[in-house]
Parts: sequence; C-alpha cells; structure tokens
Amino acid sequence: MNNPLVSIIVPCYNQAQYLDQALQSVLNQTYDNWECIIVNDGSPDNTKEITHKWIVTDNRFVYLYQENSGVSSARNLGIAFSTGTFILPLDADDKISPDYVALAVESFQAEKSLKVVYCKAEKFGDEVGMWNLPSFTLKELSLDNVIFCTAMFRKEDWKLVGGYDNRMVSGWEDWEFWIALLKDGGKVKCLETVGFYYRIKDISRQKQMIYDNMKHLLEYLSVKHADFFVAQYGSFIHLNNIIKQTQKEKFYKLRSKKFVVDVFCKTFFGFSIFGIYKKDL
Repeated sequence: MNNPLVSIIVPCYNQAQYLDQALQSVLNQTYDNWECIIVNDGSPDNTKEITHKWIVTDNRFVYLYQENSGVSSARNLGIAFSTGTFILPLDADDKISPDYVALAVESFQAEKSLKVVYCKAEKFGDEVGMWNLPSFTLKELSLDNVIFCTAMFRKEDWKLVGGYDNRMVSGWEDWEFWIALLKDGGKVKCLETVGFYYRIKDISRQKQMIYDNMKHLLEYLSVKHADFFVAQYGSFIHLNNIIKQTQKEKFYKLRSKKFVVDVFCKTFFGFSIFGIYKKDL
C-alpha cells in the first residue's frame, strides 16, 4: 500500500480557543491521504461551531460528539469510527509540522517491524524550547512516559491491546497505552526532526489532576502491568543495582515512581522497599 489512509484523532474538551491552530496544522500536511476526526467530549464551549467551518472547508474533517467521558474514551471513539490504516492522536491545543505524517508513513513502509513512530518535539506557549525526552527503551518506559501521545501506530495494534484504558480519566492514559502496545515487543523510531509542538499553559488542570492522583495512578499501572515492571527489574537485587547506578537527576524521577516499584515488590517479593529510597536519598 503506497498511500495508506492516516486517521488523525483530535479529542476536544474546553480547548476550542486552540482548536483552529491544531486543525490548521493538519490541513497543512504535505501528505494528503488523511482524515481528521474531531471528537467533542461533551465540551461546554463552542467546539461544535468551530469544527463546523472546518468540515465545510474540507470533507476530510469529521465531527463526532459524546457525553463527557474523558480523553481515553474520546480517542477510542474516534479511532473506532476511523477507517485509516494508521492512527495519529493530536490533542486540540497542540500542533504538528507539515511533514510529520509523510515522514512517519514513510518510516512504517520502510521497516515493517515498527510499532510506533514519533519525533523530536518543541514546547510553545507559556514556555518555549526543545522538549528533551530520554531516548526510548523499555527500561526508560518503565520509569516514565518517554513518548508523547502524538505518535503514529497501526489501528490493528490498537485493537489488539484493547485501545486506551477508559478507566484512566485522571491522566497518564498514553503512558499506559504505550506499555500495553510495546511490552511484548515491536520497534520504535524517533524521527530526527521536530514534528510535534506541545503547548505549555500556566495553569494546567490535567497536570493538577495527575499530581492529585499520582499514588492511585502509579498503583493502578503497577498492578495492571506487573509483568512488564517485573520483567524490567527482574529481581529485587537487580532493581537495587539500577537505583544505585542511576544518575542523580534520573533518580529523582525514579523516586516519583516509588509507588509503582513498592506495589509490585510487595506483590511479587513480599516486602516493601520504601526504606531503601529514604536511605539512598
């Protein structure tokens, strides 16, 4: 398939003021075989009215509505409705570069074993500059989400893992999805070009929700994907060595994930390691 259809999924809740910029970045794509499905997640703002003008402008834009159910549900609805071979989620307040879709599709066609293609990213809005994430490895993925949500994957793979977890309404649904998608294998490629622009806002409801629910989210992840976390750390001894060998700035990131480690250690090894974290700090 030389020109596969790409479905770009844009959930929107209280982001109507940014939606034009996101959709303009879709319209600017050099790759023209795409559809863009905007999912109004019960938003009380003027999302419907803004979307209407884009549908009139180009019939590749599609509008869906659901009662407010969260970003996972909105993405799943859009993907289920889509007809593309490849899926690219895009939040309504972010943007993509004109060549991102073309380069991602080209990568998939060149290497059949790829499961995810993403790119370099820049921040804009209340903070500017490169968004420097660690290079992907399964080990890095076990410590934190190193792939932002706007990465391309196959619709068939989305089906195989059951989509985004609708229960994760407080955040980190993309991290959970990448774990589910990649823990049993598959290659990941990061394009050597900036293709994604991540809006930074001074007040972020999503960030506050994640902070408030961090313990619950980490415990949920550690139980649902206990096989993944145990596979990465192998044993308590191996885990302790990783902690001691990790650079200080990375260790602070690991400390924020101590609930994950603690839960699966108690589950599989029968004891807590909170004391180790406190001693090493």
